[in-house]
Amino acid sequence: MCSHQQVKGPSGEQLNDFRDKISEKSDFVARDEGVYRFCFTNKSPYHETIDFDVHAAHFSYHEEHAKDEHFKPLYEHIGKLEEALYNIQFEQHWLEAQTDRQAIVNEGMSRRAIHKAMFESFALVGASILQVFLLRRLFERKLGMSRV
Repeated sequence: MCSHQQVKGPSGEQLNDFRDKISEKSDFVARDEGVYRFCFTNKSPYHETIDFDVHAAHFSYHEEHAKDEHFKPLYEHIGKLEEALYNIQFEQHWLEAQTDRQAIVNEGMSRRAIHKAMFESFALVGASILQVFLLRRLFERKLGMSRV
């Protein structure tokens, strides 16, 4: 683990070391064959460390430098990543549309539930008033008949 920005060569020698830099651009030439180690750490509250290795191999002949067959697997993987990224974006758009549609449905259902509750309340109040009216009328008739 590193505590700042550093680059180490194949034999462990330190090639670059940056401390307390906000940003830095650095170039170096891989002179020896082997694994070069890069490590970058930030000092923000969200501590992140980026650590990776690069293997440098020297070509013995000029004709052996990077050819199409060296890049073809990379292009294939980039194409697969592009397709996967497109699928992820499609899923995100679909989920966003589904969420919007569900919000509309929920809003409509809550509006209908409020209307139904209000209608039921008015119907209950109306039924109660009707019951009171009918009971009064019934007792008025019975009391009126017993006097006669």
